[in-house]
Amino acid sequence: MSDAVFRAATAADVPAIIALLADDVLGAARERPGDPAYDAAFAAIAADPNQLLAVAEVGGRIVGCLQLTFIPGISHRGAWRGQIESVRIGADQRGSGLGRRMMVWAMDQCRARGCRLVQLTTDKSRADAKRFYETLGFVASHEGMKTILRR
Repeated sequence: MSDAVFRAATAADVPAIIALLADDVLGAARERPGDPAYDAAFAAIAADPNQLLAVAEVGGRIVGCLQLTFIPGISHRGAWRGQIESVRIGADQRGSGLGRRMMVWAMDQCRARGCRLVQLTTDKSRADAKRFYETLGFVASHEGMKTILRR
């Protein structure tokens, strides 16, 4: 796996990212490959200096992705925090160590930006993901809550 490259995504990577996001039970129900809304979302992410949509590339193929948001805060003595979301590793790469390397890379990006903590959420149905994040030092210390805003 030494040939893996972690980098900021480009607009050309969006279809591969959406394919990764759609390649599981939860993602298949919510993602719509080919929807032009993804292009607008990518443009907004790319224009925001506190956002980083990143990919893992092996042999010229996108095999992983995640999104980092750098959040200024008043708590923790004004600490910045990194929020990691939309983490996916292609099915053929799972178990190879790529996910761990990608997460370590993401945490290093947070350190480089001066973040004092990193947080993430994972769906409660993703028991394997929860165990994986725990091996990286993440602790389920808070109860997260979300609501879907209807138009």
